[in-house]
Amino acid sequence: MTALSVLDLSPIVEGSNASQSLANSLDLARHAERLGYKRYWLAEHHNMPGIASAATSVVIAHVAGGTKTIRVGAGGIMLPNHSPLVIAEQFGTLNALHPGRIDLGLGRAPGTDMATARALRRNLDAGADNFPQDVVELMGYFQPAEEGQRIRAVPGEGEKVPVWILGSSLYGAQLAALLGLPYAFASHFAPAELDHALEIYRSRFKPSEQLDKPYVMLGLNVFAAPTDAEARLLFTSLQQAFVNLRTGRAGRLPPPVENYDRDLDPMAKTMLGQALSCAVVGAPETIRQGIDAFVRRTGADELMVTAQMFDHSARVRSFEILAEAHKSLSQAA
Repeated sequence: MTALSVLDLSPIVEGSNASQSLANSLDLARHAERLGYKRYWLAEHHNMPGIASAATSVVIAHVAGGTKTIRVGAGGIMLPNHSPLVIAEQFGTLNALHPGRIDLGLGRAPGTDMATARALRRNLDAGADNFPQDVVELMGYFQPAEEGQRIRAVPGEGEKVPVWILGSSLYGAQLAALLGLPYAFASHFAPAELDHALEIYRSRFKPSEQLDKPYVMLGLNVFAAPTDAEARLLFTSLQQAFVNLRTGRAGRLPPPVENYDRDLDPMAKTMLGQALSCAVVGAPETIRQGIDAFVRRTGADELMVTAQMFDHSARVRSFEILAEAHKSLSQAA
């Protein structure tokens, strides 16, 4: 049965702060570990008032230190913002602290706007274009050091941290296939190229030291609640956040609003319908049927589930309902 994992942006909700968001992330990770989720990933975003995971490596250390068995990692690190050596040292350190539990997902986008990307002080002219070379350089730092090697990642060398390629276009699919790496597609917010990207990745995959056959993890929004109506209400927080972001009004995650989409203009409705088409929203049976249909359509090896909910207890409950639905499907299979 397809594995289940968690993608957490550590949302900062209206009326709260980053301290509470990071505490919530650790609490959710502990619940996910108890419920049998495979991994817990955090994402790098910058200059986002509603996201507390900008210092992604630090948050990963926070979560890994407060859990025992679940894999913890980055979904992802936006490599153009960093030198490969620095990331190798950071994730080498994380893996030394938590052996065999750390994942490193790498993305090509800056995870922010261009002005903020400049403030991150990397060479914007070379960053994205150098992504393949930077990935190879970074992976090299995880190999055992060779005699005479002048630049070494300490910690890092010999750690062999699993590297993933993240993407929302065909570029990442081609690179992951070429390097023989597992591929995570951001279908939870950019599903347009999903089917084409999967075909390219699977058909062009070349086995590597890390992976002998294609392995795909797909992002999926899951909002589960005791009733369909309650789940749809919880989903309106994410809908509002997307509309705010796309109209230049990014802020903290807003509370749910009854009948939110009733008064939306047609353009906003169309945007939401496209961007959030990979979403399963509803009561337990709706969730069970929805994830089963999504896996059957895509052949996903793993689902990376995200749920941007205003109420933390509702978010925990959503992941509990999903775990039960997944268990039911596994037993049926």
